[in-house]
Amino acid sequence: MERSVVFAGFGGQGLLFAGQVLAHAAVIDELEVLWIPSYGPEMRGGTASCTVIVGDEPIGSPVVDRVDVAVAMNPPSVAKFGRQVAPGGLLIANSSLVEEAYGRDDVEELQVPCTALAREAGDDRLVSLIALGALIARRPIVRPAAVRAAIRKVVAARQPDALRADLAAFAVGLRAGREPVRGRAAAPAPDAAR
Repeated sequence: MERSVVFAGFGGQGLLFAGQVLAHAAVIDELEVLWIPSYGPEMRGGTASCTVIVGDEPIGSPVVDRVDVAVAMNPPSVAKFGRQVAPGGLLIANSSLVEEAYGRDDVEELQVPCTALAREAGDDRLVSLIALGALIARRPIVRPAAVRAAIRKVVAARQPDALRADLAAFAVGLRAGREPVRGRAAAPAPDAAR
């Protein structure tokens, strides 16, 4: 099993952080992992993305032409990465900023109001953890318990005060990802439940 995920959006939305959490969770689940960040000209407000590749065998190449999952937090990211999702893959769009579905019939499209849910939780910066929760609900690449452990490890070291809010945002995302998909949706690709 090898799965590739791209997180993309504006700098400052925590996308690189979400990728790091997913990578740490893969290590906790004793999987192979690569985390590859990409920055635009400005960190906050510019374009940012990262690719995470998770596998149960050594990963042969960091080059990914087609991803299994794209998490697109703004319209430019949907336009760029929506076409890179492999057939049968998953496209998660932040419906708070992305008004229309991408429109592919061969992928599952999940609209999650990540920004609105983060605001309800009291902090716009939680947007990426909500998206990560939705991703894990739809494609259990790693166990939710491993993600929670990774959040504890990464956040407790940098901002222990934020730990409770970050864990709560991940839980909100899990719930949002488990809701039925409206509109176009392909059958989810099978993943080993672990």
